[in-house]
Amino acid sequence: MRRTIFLATVVLTTTLLAISMYLGAQSAAEAPAAFDDQTNGTTSQSAMDTAAAVFSEIETPAKGLGPIYNATSCVECHQNMAVGGAAQTTVLRAGHGSRGEHARDNYLHDSKRRSDTNGSSTTFTAATAVLTDGETIPDRSLINQRAICADAQSHLSTAENISTPRLALSVFGDAFVEAVPDATLLALARQNGGEAIMVPVLESPNTSEVGRFGWKNQHASLFSFAGDAYFNEMGITNELFPDELTTTCEPAGVPHPNDVDHDLVNLTLFMRTTKVPPRGPITVQVNQGQAIFEAIGCANCHVSTLVTAPAGTTIHGGTYVVSAALGNMQFHPFGDFLLHDIGTGDGIQQNGPADTAYKIRTAPLWGLRTRTQLLHDGSAITLEQAIQKHTHEAASEAQKYNQLTPAQKQLLNVFLNSL
Repeated sequence: MRRTIFLATVVLTTTLLAISMYLGAQSAAEAPAAFDDQTNGTTSQSAMDTAAAVFSEIETPAKGLGPIYNATSCVECHQNMAVGGAAQTTVLRAGHGSRGEHARDNYLHDSKRRSDTNGSSTTFTAATAVLTDGETIPDRSLINQRAICADAQSHLSTAENISTPRLALSVFGDAFVEAVPDATLLALARQNGGEAIMVPVLESPNTSEVGRFGWKNQHASLFSFAGDAYFNEMGITNELFPDELTTTCEPAGVPHPNDVDHDLVNLTLFMRTTKVPPRGPITVQVNQGQAIFEAIGCANCHVSTLVTAPAGTTIHGGTYVVSAALGNMQFHPFGDFLLHDIGTGDGIQQNGPADTAYKIRTAPLWGLRTRTQLLHDGSAITLEQAIQKHTHEAASEAQKYNQLTPAQKQLLNVFLNSL
């Protein structure tokens, strides 16, 4: 009886919060959903096909690939179900941190101390990549794992005591995420204790907006995100990142910046034309599982529904206008796109302040059934493992999960496997 009263109380609270946050969804249309390589309506299918070809194009050193890089094309890391989907590919982040005499060990293993300080006294310094030929590239937390020649291969020194893999993310539905008003994310941060950080919009100097892309919310704009990935993951300099990290082994005659064809425009266009991940069949059991998901508090951070700004809204300092295909649309990411400390953080600080070092963006659960590795580092391979790793801000929810009956857990799994 006590458990029934508890679940009913939490459901009522969650419902009231949902009503206050998402009244706008009543008048919003549903965002198109499919794994079909078809446009979401932002542009024509032929324009999307052209952009997808650029997204899938294999780059070469003669065209600017490298000298240090992680992939030869965008599709190498973003291909599952369709072009743009999340894959098993990981990248490497590294650096070093200090927190008293036994900084990292204390911070990683003393949960009470970590929750009390929230990481505020930890200092993170991005790694210095050391190339085989002795050249150093300072202040670089992303460590490229491939190079166009042996002399340019990146290495780490023993000074770097923090390292982590990061799984590649899907870009499906990112156009709708980009069009969510900052005010919505700031309201969610006030409601659920997540952290929203302001990040620069690189194509619009002196403009900052709420970050939402990348595991650390590095970017608010897909154009900024594309420029960053083109440069840091493939080594291709462009209008946003015009300077090479190194020219070791670079072939003669390579233009600077490398992106002479302005591929950055098409890379961004492709991401802005993808549909949101579709749901599996929604059965009675799926709905029952979702009710349990909400009752134990998971929906506080894994927010089911967000609504985009009205068509015609200008964002990114006036450089982008929300189109009719994206405006006033509701979609269901099951994520709040905010930073949280749930005990799985990696100690890497990027665009946010020091307290974000051990925070990670809430993993949107849409498309969950297409993934074989879970969490930002792929350290969980089952739903049970992923849930059990939730501590700190999510400790209460994990405890409530552990109190569920086997039958309730099974229903919850049915729901999660519908995403």
